[in-house]
Amino acid sequence: MPRLPMPQAAGLDQERRALYADVVLSSLNAAARRTLEAMMKSGYQYQSEFARSYVAKGQIEAKAHDVLAVLEARGLEIPVEVRECVLASTDLAELDRWLRRAVVASSAREVLATNGS
Repeated sequence: MPRLPMPQAAGLDQERRALYADVVLSSLNAAARRTLEAMMKSGYQYQSEFARSYVAKGQIEAKAHDVLAVLEARGLEIPVEVRECVLASTDLAELDRWLRRAVVASSAREVLATNGS
């Protein structure tokens, strides 16, 4: 059976997420399972506000960690205030800009500069 994309569940390890997904899938009859799999493969749009905000939160957290990972991989020192600012951001577009800057910036502070793109 193809593996369904599952949103990251906050606080759950990979094994626990896999267990929960398995419980849900195994409780469905074949027709329901095929329908669910088809929905997930076709760019399923989350129906509940909770799910939409949960997925968005996960994307934001992942992007913030990506910004820091790029800076760390480049060997740039990340001051505490920069790290806190990046991790506190809730704006995906802002984090996208910071990620692009992190690739070429000469310092971590430069990534957060408001001038430029």
